[in-house]
Parts: sequence; structure tokens; C-alpha cells
Amino acid sequence: METKRKPRSTAPADTALAEGASRTGTQSIERVVGMLRVVASRGRRGMRIADVVSVSGLPMSTCFRMLQRLELEGLVVRDAMTRKYHLGPLLYELGLLAQPPFRLADLCEQAMQAIADETQDTVYLSERRGVEAICTSRVLGDYPIKALTLDVGIRRPMGVGAGGLAILSALPEAEVAQIVEANDARYARFGTFEPGFVQRAVADTQAQGYAFLDSAATPGTAAVGVAFPPDNPIAAISVAAISSRLGPARRALVAKVIQQQVQLICVKLPSAGSGAFSLSRRKSR
Repeated sequence: METKRKPRSTAPADTALAEGASRTGTQSIERVVGMLRVVASRGRRGMRIADVVSVSGLPMSTCFRMLQRLELEGLVVRDAMTRKYHLGPLLYELGLLAQPPFRLADLCEQAMQAIADETQDTVYLSERRGVEAICTSRVLGDYPIKALTLDVGIRRPMGVGAGGLAILSALPEAEVAQIVEANDARYARFGTFEPGFVQRAVADTQAQGYAFLDSAATPGTAAVGVAFPPDNPIAAISVAAISSRLGPARRALVAKVIQQQVQLICVKLPSAGSGAFSLSRRKSR
């Protein structure tokens, strides 16, 4: 009696192939998003391909192929005169549809203007995005020499800049360690951020109750930052000025001004249970 052989199951192989395809797809997405973040890191100034290679750490050939494809898709554009890459129109068009129900910059506008009026210096709002901090608003004071260290939309590793440092310092110790480790290779690209600098800056911030940096990322400028809300820091307000304007006495005074306005902002924040604030919390992680 002839017995029929059961067909050999290929499920494990199929599963392995599917998992491999999934990993490859995920890595491709991560690489594309990473490239867009690199191009965005210089704001509206744009980046030449040599700068993209330097910041991304990818080979020139890889960067060139990716940028070519992103340009075809409308995600980046290349200026024919300067040869610099900028974020493309498709991102703007998509952004119009991605308007969040809760916009922190609007809520902080009055407080930031009050800080700018009192200090006469430049006021920034930085919001947490994963292991980075992004500048989402800026208000200029009347002092004639302005510290324009950031443009709206600029992302930097958390810990670079007083706003990002304030947010980082308000997080749990284990989370601080994870973020510093994730950004370790990137810190070296910013001024005086030698190994151990961020950890020391975090300790100083926790001791004094506000962040302070002088000539760290931008020579000749200093900044004071305060994170909020205290129980779940999602953002920070900072004041930047030329270094001579933020000596020990005045920096403490400026920190107090920011803290007073931050308290008023926290009163206006949606409750932790509301959908808007919950969304902000999820995005910040």
C-alpha cells in the first residue's frame, strides 16, 4: 500500500523571510526619517551633501542615492544655486493635515512675551521629541544684541541647549542615562560637549533648580532654562543672551522670572486625563 508523503512545512522559513522583510522595511523607514532629520537640523539654511555625510555618518554614495529619491518624492528640494538640500513641499502639505488638537506654542505665547518684555532677551520654547528637543517658538526681546542661537524647527540632542538640558534634568535617573547614551555620539559635534559634560550639567541643573549653559554649543552666548510640568516634563522655556548679560546674579533673577511664568502655563495645561495632553505625553516619549 502506497503511502503519501505529507508536504514539508515551509512555515518556519516563510516566517523567517517575513521577519527579515519586516526588519529591512523598518530599517529603511528609520534611515529615511533619519535623513530628513539631518536635513532639518540646519533649519532653513539647508545642507550641502558633504554636510549631510558628516552629520549622518553614512557613505557619500548612500546619501546621494537617498537624497535623489527623496527629491523625486518631494520630501527634499535642492537649490540649484547653493547646491543645498532643504525639506521639500510634500512635508509641508502633509503637515497641514497633521495639525494636533493641542498646540503648546499657542498656550505659551503670552508667557513668553512677558518674559521677553521683562528680560529684554530672546525667549525659546523647546519641546521633547524622543531623545531630542525641538524649538517650536521664539520671541525676541528689545535688547539690541540678540542671541539667535536657534530657529523654530531646529532639533538637537536633548542636553544641548538650556531648554533641552532642563527637560533632561527633570526626568527619572534611568531615563536620563538612556537618553545620554543614545545621544553620546552626537554630543561631540557641539562645541565643548566632551565626555561627561552632559552628566555634570544635569547634576548642576538638579542642584540649582534651573539649567544654565555658557558658550557650550554657541560661543559667546549663555542661556537659562526651566522645564515643565514638574511631574512629566514635556517642554522647557529658556532665555538666551550674550554671556556678559547672564552673570551669577542676573541668571538667578532670569530663572525666577521664567519659573513664575511656567507656573502660570502649568495652570493652563490640559489635565493629564484629557486627550490633548495625553497626546502630548505620548509624543514626548
